[in-house]
Amino acid sequence: MDRPLRAGIALYNAGFHHAAHDAWEPVWLDCPEGDDERLLHGLIQYTAAIHHARTRNWAGATGLAESARGYLAGLPDDYRGVDLVSVRRALAALGDDPEWIERARPPRLVHRGNVVSLPDLDSEECLLVAPILASAGGYDASLVERAREYASEALEAGESSPFLALCVDFVREPTHRDLVYGRLADRVSRRRSRERDVEGLFDPGR
Repeated sequence: MDRPLRAGIALYNAGFHHAAHDAWEPVWLDCPEGDDERLLHGLIQYTAAIHHARTRNWAGATGLAESARGYLAGLPDDYRGVDLVSVRRALAALGDDPEWIERARPPRLVHRGNVVSLPDLDSEECLLVAPILASAGGYDASLVERAREYASEALEAGESSPFLALCVDFVREPTHRDLVYGRLADRVSRRRSRERDVEGLFDPGR
């Protein structure tokens, strides 16, 4: 659970408040009822509340803030390493006056004492984040998802892969993201071309 948790936190801290839930939601949906499910549900609603406040949907922000506080109630202040003190403080502020978000930056999420950022993510965490970041940033998420699949295959086989290196750079290097995306697109296109060249070669009727 740590990797998806850190992935979503890094996305949130990078300003992708709405996209953060995409890292947590698959894990949350598979969680049995209990503290882990409450943590993820609360964080998903927290980031949604921040998103609604930043888009001036005050009713949505206050409603989600109240709901998130309920899910997080009773959890330890550092459950799963997440600093819930600052989260609860922000939720209380949103509930009282959602317009405070226009006067101050949303608090960063802290995990095990660190404000996790995208450059802090390891290779596997970057592979979780890359398609989400692509979708949030207006890139072709299906292309980046295919690159992620190629990178994951190499990682599982213990092999080096340009797809892995480029997916990591796509996540960690925001100033070069457009350039890295172009290289990813080129490599995916060449890989797909080679795959199409061999498709059906060994079919009996060929």
